[in-house]
Amino acid sequence: MPVLNRIAGYADEMQQWRRWLHRNPELGLELPRTAAFVAERLREFGVDELHEGYAQTGMVALIRGQAKGPVIGLRADMDALPILEETGAEHASETRGNMHACGHDGHTTMLLGAARYLAETRRFAGTVALIFQPGEELGGGGKVMCDEGIMERFGITEVYALHNSPDMEEGRFATRKGPMMAAVDDFAITIRGVGGHAAWPEHCVDPVAAAVQLVSALNAIPARNLSAFDNAVLSVTQISVGSATNVIPAEGFVAGTLRTFSRAVRDKVRARIEEICTGIGAAMGLEVTLEYTEDYPATVNHPEQTDFAVEVAREVVGPDKVDPDWPAEMGAEDFSFMLEARPGAYLFLGQGVGPRCHHPKFDFNDEVAPIGASFFARIAERALPLE
Repeated sequence: MPVLNRIAGYADEMQQWRRWLHRNPELGLELPRTAAFVAERLREFGVDELHEGYAQTGMVALIRGQAKGPVIGLRADMDALPILEETGAEHASETRGNMHACGHDGHTTMLLGAARYLAETRRFAGTVALIFQPGEELGGGGKVMCDEGIMERFGITEVYALHNSPDMEEGRFATRKGPMMAAVDDFAITIRGVGGHAAWPEHCVDPVAAAVQLVSALNAIPARNLSAFDNAVLSVTQISVGSATNVIPAEGFVAGTLRTFSRAVRDKVRARIEEICTGIGAAMGLEVTLEYTEDYPATVNHPEQTDFAVEVAREVVGPDKVDPDWPAEMGAEDFSFMLEARPGAYLFLGQGVGPRCHHPKFDFNDEVAPIGASFFARIAERALPLE
């Protein structure tokens, strides 16, 4: 079954929705205009219930089928990024410094398209819970909505989500069982020594030398403390120390990020970072303070739901356009919290090769919106079949 005819019939309207969202990007959990736009569309479509105010501006819309049955969750993220747009498009951002550089405007549009179709046809037994989430980029809205109890309140049994991919040709799907995207942690290290004149270092405790050793030791962790078969990326991304050539500063700062797929590797690297900070502080006679933040966990697809999602994707675009063994990626995604709460699957939808996500020239390809909407709709119909 290709793109659903009914969804193809309102592709032009979906383009209008998407471009409105693109012109009006909002950040984090505070998405008042975006949420109002989405809620207005959902009411127009005739959803049975609309529950607003989750994670501040998120919402869950319920559409009931023609018979009783379980509840399937379909999720889209709605937030943008603090990036100055350089697409030159007619529908470019009207809020300078903010833009939809990751395609969440397209994700929202695809779920809206599925919502309209499902509300019109209702060819399923059970309930579809449409999850419109803020704060994927900033704020961890997926975790907030789970913590606020959406899975339990609405009885959601499975969850599915899509993300566009500018690394694949238009209309292809890709996914994998198990870890799909990495966990992300951040670390910030403050080094406090004793400052003074650079001509008399013997009267100082030098945080510059400590920072250099610290960065070298941190960068060695993946190569020297992990097996070659353990997947981990540790990147030091900030170093700040000193302000003049003839002054040894009193303080320095080092920060970075860690990406992993397993809990064991994640814990091992964190423990090693703590040991290095303690050791360098003791060896060089200064105070080293570590602030370590565990952010999103790994995005781990459940085997049964992944197989099912692959079947549905093949129905929509054909078996030769679905890759069920896509390599895991070191990016992170807060849909991971929903996959920890319920079984489900996360897939990429190719939009044609072009500027990558988070690039100022990125723009979602409107041609793939009916494909994604059809996928969401068929997930609901297949997971909740009528007798």
